[in-house]
Amino acid sequence: MNLQERIKILTELGKYILSNDPAWQTAKQVAYQKNPWFTEAFVDLSATHIATQFLTEEHLAKWARHYFLDDQITPRTVGIVMAGNIPLVGFHDFLSVFISGHKQRVKCSSKDQILLEHLIHKMAQWNPAVREKVELAEMLKDCDAYIATGSDHTSRYFDYYFGRYPSVIRKNRTSVAVLNGNENEQDLELLSDDIMQYFGLGCRNVTQIFVPGNYNFVPLLNALKKYSYFFDHHKYRNNYDYQLAIYLMNNQYYMTNDCIVMVENNNPFSPIGTLHYSYYQTQEEVLHNLTGDERIQAIVNTKHIPFGQAQKPQLMDYADGVDLMQFLLTL
Repeated sequence: MNLQERIKILTELGKYILSNDPAWQTAKQVAYQKNPWFTEAFVDLSATHIATQFLTEEHLAKWARHYFLDDQITPRTVGIVMAGNIPLVGFHDFLSVFISGHKQRVKCSSKDQILLEHLIHKMAQWNPAVREKVELAEMLKDCDAYIATGSDHTSRYFDYYFGRYPSVIRKNRTSVAVLNGNENEQDLELLSDDIMQYFGLGCRNVTQIFVPGNYNFVPLLNALKKYSYFFDHHKYRNNYDYQLAIYLMNNQYYMTNDCIVMVENNNPFSPIGTLHYSYYQTQEEVLHNLTGDERIQAIVNTKHIPFGQAQKPQLMDYADGVDLMQFLLTL
């Protein structure tokens, strides 16, 4: 498959994702049955963003031109260990390797196996040459390079097994927001999306906010009530109840709107159902401290990622700030 053929089939895949094809609808239902965090609304949210912002001829051609992609590359085999925290979270890795012209051997997470495997099989039905480029596997032996996404704990194992090969190994990441107290109702409603979409499980979800000393939390708590329907989701409700019980037993100060618990904590990683907050003296100081913090994937505020855009990365927004396409082109 040459570059134009790869762009063409990816464009068709984007159209397929946006369709009501019965096989695709069934795949989404099965994904939810196997992983209750993958609700229909959030699967559609992720898939629609991929289809409209990644898989269009315009976006793909512009991306390819930026790196001067051609068909002169010497194909290598890239092993990919994918995460499974939100629907199709590993799609960008798959897409990057596919359009680069390399081969890939993919190990999907058991939490997010159905959707990507379905889309790969669909592409292979349209063009059997896809099978020469993409292999689904449980073991990633004999690859020339590796891309692995996991936790701080699993990254040590990835380093051990893959460290002697060219590799991109990702650890735990999360996102934060820096507020000035002058945000309007629309800003806070958009911020609630950054916090709550995908139940807060993504690395681009805001799990900690920084606020000035006199900050009024009531408008934000009201905005977050947009997601009060989460209480109908038993896994989310169980996590919320568990965290609230801990705060009560520890006699820890908290705020809640019966949708999410807010507690003061300097740790950027907050449990499901909880949002951490910290006070700052000046915005400049907190932004300076956040710059270069390897735990932070994205910063949401008026000077960085706009409110409501944290879960809408573009093709050039690489995880951990590592230019994956440039890495692939150096193999």
